[in-house]
Amino acid sequence: MSRRPGTFISVDGPSGVGKSTTVAELGRLLLGRGVPVHTTTEPSTSELGEFTRSRANHIHGRALACLVAANRYEHIEVELDPLLTSGRTVVCDRYLASSLVLQRLDGVPEPFVLALNRHIPLPDLAVILTAEPGHISARLAERGRRHRFHDDPMGPRREIDLYREAAQTLRGLGVEVFLVDSTDSTPADVATRIADALPAARSSVGKPEPHDPR
Repeated sequence: MSRRPGTFISVDGPSGVGKSTTVAELGRLLLGRGVPVHTTTEPSTSELGEFTRSRANHIHGRALACLVAANRYEHIEVELDPLLTSGRTVVCDRYLASSLVLQRLDGVPEPFVLALNRHIPLPDLAVILTAEPGHISARLAERGRRHRFHDDPMGPRREIDLYREAAQTLRGLGVEVFLVDSTDSTPADVATRIADALPAARSSVGKPEPHDPR
């Protein structure tokens, strides 16, 4: 998919940074502005997506990276592509940036992840949420362990560092990246900043195209 009428926004960041709440707020904000918007998540809600989510603590490394990528291609085919082609704005909770971070935490080299995702559509805006490591750790402690990566006390710091690296990788692919520190901001404030930063559409991992201003 090289060009489409809709706008694709991905929202990624460390566990506990407030992605899901921000995506929900952004959806409400855009809807209030009269934008036809659809919010979604990865892993998706399909049978394959639910299997991926439920087995992520038991399947590791390249096998998990392949499973995540398979669900992403399914998600693109049955949900993202049709909606974007119809002109909808799509906001996805986790996308390529999360793979670049979580699969690396699992020992998978970045080139392998990029090769798996070579033919996915790139977001028009890749939002990466971040926060102070101590703030994230407190949120994770409050809500409880949900993933094996949460066993590492240095996990929040490692994720933050890897998301910064992922931001540079995405920029190298021609993606506009919006880094937002949510430590002292409400999800509504973050959503407003994202909505005010929406750019034009892009292409794919394999064939990045230059930014076209609206």
